[in-house]
Amino acid sequence: MRRAALLIGASFAFACAAVTAQAQQQVPTDLATMPPVADDYVPGTTAWGDPDFRGTWPLNDIAELPVNRPAQYGDRFWKTPEEIAAEQGRVEALEGAYASEDEEGTIGLGHWIEYEAGVRRTSMIVSPADGRLPALTAEGIRRSALMRGSWTVGQTFDWVTDFDSWDRCVSRGFPASMFPFRYNNGIRIFQSPGYVVIQLEMLGTRIIPVSGQEEAWPVGIDGWFGHSTGRWVDGNTLEVVTTRIQPGASLFNTATRGVPANNTIPMSAEARVVERFSMVGPDTITYEMDYADPVIWAAPFTTRVDWTRDDSYEFFEYACHEGNVQVRNYITANRTLREQEYARGRMVDPIDPDAAPPPAMDPASRGVGRQN
Repeated sequence: MRRAALLIGASFAFACAAVTAQAQQQVPTDLATMPPVADDYVPGTTAWGDPDFRGTWPLNDIAELPVNRPAQYGDRFWKTPEEIAAEQGRVEALEGAYASEDEEGTIGLGHWIEYEAGVRRTSMIVSPADGRLPALTAEGIRRSALMRGSWTVGQTFDWVTDFDSWDRCVSRGFPASMFPFRYNNGIRIFQSPGYVVIQLEMLGTRIIPVSGQEEAWPVGIDGWFGHSTGRWVDGNTLEVVTTRIQPGASLFNTATRGVPANNTIPMSAEARVVERFSMVGPDTITYEMDYADPVIWAAPFTTRVDWTRDDSYEFFEYACHEGNVQVRNYITANRTLREQEYARGRMVDPIDPDAAPPPAMDPASRGVGRQN
């Protein structure tokens, strides 16, 4: 697991040096203002004439940036110098943990947590202006309550449909996979004539045609990353429209900072995602995502973050399937717990160890029937 450098220093001057020069240039005097994405940089081109976005763009330097804006920042998109300097203690503690593990020959959170501190932004959400996700609709609340997964506190486990796609090492889902986790945050972009390929260090690869014309999928086919089509805009921006996203995975993963807990943010078949990858400097891509799903959300929302090139970043195998006994262990342990509770008179019905999977759940949820 590659650990990124922790970049914040003891003073604001050092913190300013820690974040990218591009990000610093965008900080306005009015901290409650979000400037438009810069459009004056002209990237190099590939041999076939497309803007050249190839390279490695790990998300460690935005892993501490929450999706939802914490209340302490009010209506500000940006932190003050004093707020940046106050983050120093946590960074020093993590640096010390990493050094101690090396010295003692142990592996713990110091090696697992990857991020670079010093981010001036207060949230990934830039619209609505309050930096907060909009409210769920009544249907969104209903579907959220039906979702299952190992992250949900107090849930019972009897079959594979009690686990989400991430638990089962299938996919983090989309757009969740485009946002940072606590580790394996690598993103690598490849290009060929007519295509852009986005390789994710954790579970999956996106293949995006960029002809500007939709390549039709057969009726009835959806995908965990959806059906994406791209086009080049203004010589420095890749715009990608994605629909037909397989419902089931959470919209945001629970370990991405500043999102609702339990990994149960639902998605409907009407979800539509528009991404804009804008090269704003030789080593910076501004990534914007417009998300709309009127079945689930009361209003659309937009996130914006900056990606920083780091071609020295190494991908590490995310060997989730090897020795993945957790699904079985969860079921065995949970059934044993319920048997013990029944024996103490705290449950109404005993657990039948030979019982078939539970009846099909509401079709609005992911877990229908005996799916693997």
